[in-house]
Amino acid sequence: MSEVLLALGVTLLAGAATIIGGLVATHGRLSSGRGLAACLAFAAGAMVMVSVGEIIPKGTDALGRDGRALLLTLVLVVLGAAVVLIVQQLVPRAADTPAASVDGGAQLTRLRRSGVVVALVVAGHNLPEGLATFVATLDDPTTGIAIAVAIAIHNVPEGVAVAAPVHAATGSRTKALMYTTGSGLAEPVGGLLGYLLLASVLPEAAMGAVFGLIAGMMLQISLSELLPAARRFAGTSVAATGLAGGAAVMAVSLVLLSLG
Repeated sequence: MSEVLLALGVTLLAGAATIIGGLVATHGRLSSGRGLAACLAFAAGAMVMVSVGEIIPKGTDALGRDGRALLLTLVLVVLGAAVVLIVQQLVPRAADTPAASVDGGAQLTRLRRSGVVVALVVAGHNLPEGLATFVATLDDPTTGIAIAVAIAIHNVPEGVAVAAPVHAATGSRTKALMYTTGSGLAEPVGGLLGYLLLASVLPEAAMGAVFGLIAGMMLQISLSELLPAARRFAGTSVAATGLAGGAAVMAVSLVLLSLG
């Protein structure tokens, strides 16, 4: 029983790192237009990197590790992007609304919707991570803790990805942190439920399909919502710098995760 509690605690701490990203994204000094733009672009860079560098390869491995598996994963990525595209069409684009309504209307609605979708896909991404951390800690606490530290590091930019658009849209730090906390809690939930049930019920191929869809959703949100919003807030230079920074931080975290 003590081993299970330790594994659950380690997994919970890894997920809680998402909240740190939320705190960073909602810090008072980042409430200006340039600050929000940097957070949104950083989130976009982090999401693109984790999608290309981790989620898509995981999906391919789960589906067979061959050419057909890669093709199927890419098809699922397109389907995931299409799902977000359909959702995007449900809200009028900012360019189609009067200029006076963009700041307080359609643009903010789109950002808030993006934050909700990002929270859901990050939560979905955190479920198998939680399972991996939980099982590894049960098998060897030292290895499990090392994995949890690496996951925690790359959960921080994911927390920024969730909180930045919600905070930009609502101006509410509480709401942004609520979404961030919810997505972070998927880590221990995934660990416990996955250990008890999902690992023995869902085939590996099903998880591969989920990874492909999640990657597509994250890429679509990053490139069609977060990055353009960052450019509108503060221009191309800030958006490009934030994008590169988010990608670099996530890349370092993925290297640390692989070393763990």
